[in-house]
Amino acid sequence: MKFKFRLIYIAMIAGGLALFISCDDYLDRKPLSGPSDENYFNNEEELMLVVNGLYSSMTYHPTDDVPQNLTLDCATDISWDRNTSALQSIGRGDYDSNNGYILNIWRDSYRTIGKCNFVLDNMNKLQGQVDEAKLKRYAAEARFVRSFTYQLLVDFFGAVPLMNKGLSLAEAQIPRSPKKDIVDFVLTELAAAAADLPVSYSGADVGRATKGAALAIRARAALNDKRWEEAIASSKAVMDAKTYSLHPNFEELFQYGGENSKEIIFAFQYLRLQNTKTHSATRNFLSRNAQGTSNKIPSQALVDAYLCKDGLEIDKSPLFNPQKPFENRDPRLGFTVALPGSRHFGFQFETHKDSTKCWDYNYSSSVPKRIDNQDALNAYATFSGYLWKKYVDFKDKEFTMQSELNVTQSRFAEVLLIYAEAKIEANQIDATVYDAINQVRQRPSVEMPAIPAGKSQGELRNIVRKERLYELANEGFRLADLRRWGLADKFMNNSFMGRIPKGILSNAPKIDADGLVDYSQVANRAQMRVIEVRKFNKDRDYLWPIPNIEMETNKALEQNPGY
Repeated sequence: MKFKFRLIYIAMIAGGLALFISCDDYLDRKPLSGPSDENYFNNEEELMLVVNGLYSSMTYHPTDDVPQNLTLDCATDISWDRNTSALQSIGRGDYDSNNGYILNIWRDSYRTIGKCNFVLDNMNKLQGQVDEAKLKRYAAEARFVRSFTYQLLVDFFGAVPLMNKGLSLAEAQIPRSPKKDIVDFVLTELAAAAADLPVSYSGADVGRATKGAALAIRARAALNDKRWEEAIASSKAVMDAKTYSLHPNFEELFQYGGENSKEIIFAFQYLRLQNTKTHSATRNFLSRNAQGTSNKIPSQALVDAYLCKDGLEIDKSPLFNPQKPFENRDPRLGFTVALPGSRHFGFQFETHKDSTKCWDYNYSSSVPKRIDNQDALNAYATFSGYLWKKYVDFKDKEFTMQSELNVTQSRFAEVLLIYAEAKIEANQIDATVYDAINQVRQRPSVEMPAIPAGKSQGELRNIVRKERLYELANEGFRLADLRRWGLADKFMNNSFMGRIPKGILSNAPKIDADGLVDYSQVANRAQMRVIEVRKFNKDRDYLWPIPNIEMETNKALEQNPGY
């Protein structure tokens, strides 16, 4: 089901309202380039259009027309962008303050913040004309979008300029605010927004920010700033509300069939009608046989990090068979990653370079056909031998560059893991910690063994960190996770590896307590494909640089160390 409120985007485009401009008197617009406090707002409809536009504004596509969170893992150890691009440069560790991907995120973020400020600065004109509760809700939605955006900026850049109102040109030269002040602002704003947002919506309003969304993002912001008590309180509030629950089918959660799941707390909304708002994740993730570009791909190390069904790493489990490496594994591996030998998007997916033919099942008859296997023959087939499966749905077969599949930004499983991690770090370990982790591990369709009681703080810390990897891979959390844990330099100073092109690993690699996969003792390691040699400067790369053009135009800014 596609929610009706997104149809308003069409009205905005058709009516020339993309920048929230009133057309009552075109020749007398003030200013000519956009809205002003002299002509907005005149009625509730205008306010509604502008607030709806904030949701569209926050769906950044910083590269390849892919939603931001579905590209971020390419800047970490678990994913890679094949394009010779600014995103690839971040993953490789040789970027600077002129990086285009970073600039796109900075620019789009502050455009969204500016639009939120415009709404909040001018909506008071409708006091007395619009129901007070409705005004509070619209304000809360704008505060949610602004806080969501600042939370991301803090994760990426640390201290940034804090603008909580519209600025004149004379006021534009402002310095960065301390990170603490921005996080304080985000937590305060989201608490206030949660108080004025409804628990849920119906009809045309489904898909807007809710009380649960504000609390979930508040919990995330607190966790990433290591404010354990705040993270515990906000995540627990979401859990106690009983509004959300885990979706039983993990694979379906990232397909059209899962869009209305009770696990989804907040998602970017897309609609193909008249190309209102679509994305190209499908084309970027898909196999060559399925006419995809295979240019954002998972690593061999990610595949090897997933546990066996007995809850043990592959170097410790008796269930692991190097000759059949994908059997007896955590089901989330096969739901997250397209594995060689599996059936994927209507084709036999096989990346062994000698597999020059494969089966094509895309026929009305029950008999498949043998075809040339482009996933083995094409020079730009997946370099690692694997593909992402999340956000790839066969329903997009004819629309791989125009997917309207909603992209989740917050879901209940993340909230449970936030709660568990914050409780562990606060050393408040009790039965609720085990319950939160085990709910995620034991959802129907996953059913991994429960974590038994009696673990130490260090053991639970490693468990919940790995659980975030298994559960949240390719959803955009890995960068903030590695930075928060202080492990980015450990995981990113390694080569990005793919499968052996004409074989498999002869034995399991070693996996340490943090989950780092070490291939040094694998007998045929030399046959693995080294896709990229990466580096990470621990004195610089825990923060991204402020874009150089911003430094040139705003002399009050100071650059992050090392850039």
